[in-house]
Amino acid sequence: MSNKYYVAGKERAERVEDLFATIAPRYDLINDLQSFWLHRWWKQGVIKMAAPKKGEDALDLCCGTGDVAFALAEKGCTATGLDFSAPMLAVAEDRVARNPDAHRKPRFLRGDAQLIPFPDNSFDIVTISYGLRNLSSWKKGLAEMLRVARPGGRLLVLDFGKPDNAVWRSLYFAYLRWFVPVFGKLFCGDSQTHAYILESLQHYPAQHGVAAEMKNIGCSEVRIIHLLGGIMSINYGRKTKSLL
Repeated sequence: MSNKYYVAGKERAERVEDLFATIAPRYDLINDLQSFWLHRWWKQGVIKMAAPKKGEDALDLCCGTGDVAFALAEKGCTATGLDFSAPMLAVAEDRVARNPDAHRKPRFLRGDAQLIPFPDNSFDIVTISYGLRNLSSWKKGLAEMLRVARPGGRLLVLDFGKPDNAVWRSLYFAYLRWFVPVFGKLFCGDSQTHAYILESLQHYPAQHGVAAEMKNIGCSEVRIIHLLGGIMSINYGRKTKSLL
């Protein structure tokens, strides 16, 4: 399998940036269609597990068009969304402009999730949805999430998973291989935009690998929530001490 948007190494960020520039105008629509609108429910699961409290500081990495950042702001958090894709952030900023509630608006910044532009111990909640898998080093991204979290802060990762059941995994991968690229062809004029999902997933350790790394870097209360038999997953961990 070879996909023009997936490459390991230094060129990874550039290719992923090209990918999201291509899909940004139809990103939300395609997410709805390919997930049968379930991605909205899964993101609400992230918010519920994060247990946001009014006045807490929350950071959503690889925020895309802002779904999770807006949801955190709605819960009363001071929410920041960070993404390196200018076209995706443009959609998020348009949503801000159309939001009549000035007190429930996240701020959005352009930046790298592997070099988060905030000091250590800055946030009570750090989330990333469908983004860790796209980083050139997902381990570095996870370490950065821990760095900017305050002691006791919650880290949450939502992404495509790898079901433990071999039959279910095979059926799921077949859907990603044969059906999901059709959305890319229909709405973006390029099937490889969404064939990328399976390519990137096969190079990603998914929920069990993320959980193991959370434990390795010192997170406590590490949990995995399997969604629809593991085709999606939420990884949860809590920071127990400041990084030295």
